[in-house]
Amino acid sequence: MRHRYSVLFFPLHVIIDFISLNVGFVGGYWIKFGNIEPVSRFPYESLWIAFNLVWLVEIVVFKPYIFPRQLFKLDHLLKKLVLLVGIHMAVIAIFWVAVKGFYYSREHLLITYVLFITLASLFRLGGLLFLREYRTRGYNNRRYAIAGYGKLATTIRGFYDAHPEMGFHFCGYFDEPTAENQAHLTASYAELQHHIQRNEIDCVYCCMPYVDNEQLRAIVDSAEPANYQVKLLIDFRGFLAKGTSMEYHDFLPVINVSSQMLLDFRINVLKRAFDVAFSTLALGFGSPLLLFVAAMTRATSKGPVLYAQERIGRGGKPFTIYKFRSMYINSESAGPLLSAGTGDNRITPWGRFMRQTRLDELPQFYNVLKGDMSVVGPRPERQFFIDQIVEVAPEYKDLFNVKPGITSIGQVKFGYAASIEEMVERLRYDLLYPKRRSFLYDMWIIVLTVRVMVQGRGK
Repeated sequence: MRHRYSVLFFPLHVIIDFISLNVGFVGGYWIKFGNIEPVSRFPYESLWIAFNLVWLVEIVVFKPYIFPRQLFKLDHLLKKLVLLVGIHMAVIAIFWVAVKGFYYSREHLLITYVLFITLASLFRLGGLLFLREYRTRGYNNRRYAIAGYGKLATTIRGFYDAHPEMGFHFCGYFDEPTAENQAHLTASYAELQHHIQRNEIDCVYCCMPYVDNEQLRAIVDSAEPANYQVKLLIDFRGFLAKGTSMEYHDFLPVINVSSQMLLDFRINVLKRAFDVAFSTLALGFGSPLLLFVAAMTRATSKGPVLYAQERIGRGGKPFTIYKFRSMYINSESAGPLLSAGTGDNRITPWGRFMRQTRLDELPQFYNVLKGDMSVVGPRPERQFFIDQIVEVAPEYKDLFNVKPGITSIGQVKFGYAASIEEMVERLRYDLLYPKRRSFLYDMWIIVLTVRVMVQGRGK
């Protein structure tokens, strides 16, 4: 039977995680207080409900239980679990502040998350071992055929034969018969559709060197009505059309041309959720520091506390950025000028300290909440300087594909730029971000930024 019991995997995974979450919550309460009866009464009743609602929203938004079999590995499952728990903790922290729930036990929350991660990890390990054994024995199969016979075709078959735990069952080679390949073929292209229907094929791998465009178009056009996937197996890298996704079978790149949610969309949704949570916490818990910096800015030099300036954001769209004023007023009366670094006499003594510790950037968390910026991303520039940079380095326009950020790898590794040449030099770092962006990469940049702030090494 086709994918027997596969439909049960998703709800079973959801149920197990909810059981783990609630066992962790109740178990944490028992470990902390030695009694579980009060956990269902005020004030912990509302926290318990919030725990479940937040996890439910994460499931709906991020769809964490949908992934290809090639990624069904323990490290991938645990990374996704830790990521979801991190977001859950951030949202619960916001809830805590919103309801002023300072009567909640921090130890209880810590124990809850430790128990939840432990139980959920054990269930994932057990489920992984069970499914691998189950599929190795020939159950829960995905049937695949290969169009175009040659070296790549035998290589992909060899990959799945070497990994029976993935549960892929080979159903034949299809090509135009020749004297060289006829002994290996199951049938010709003319019989492929009939074979797909009769054997309930789930996926057809098309080996591009051996399948011409006409045959490929016929296979793709028939995919949706016949309910099978089409994947292109190629012998070169870098072929990625819009709306496709890449998989790797050992050293072989496989391009999936079936309709799937783009990875970029998932990254953007996750990044926006993190930006909102992080900025809310930063503005909430950092409000005493913000007030202190504002008071010092006002006391040490004449002029407004905040400095507003137009910058260019994602897609080339202008927006207003906010900073604590670090220069004397009317410093740019003669026109736009770049800062000359710590020796710039336009910078106030207090402003020099703010720049070294990055405190002048704190108001930009408001820009993040508005959606103009992200916590991590290439630093935005003024159009006046962008025009000059593009003349020297046209690749600067690639940065318009992502939101600008409060901090960036260029800001950490290079710092403020005092000339167009230095801007271009810093660009070498920032151009890495759109290609490498991920949650862990953002966390790494934030950690580096905090270190710069603590050490006062900003330049």
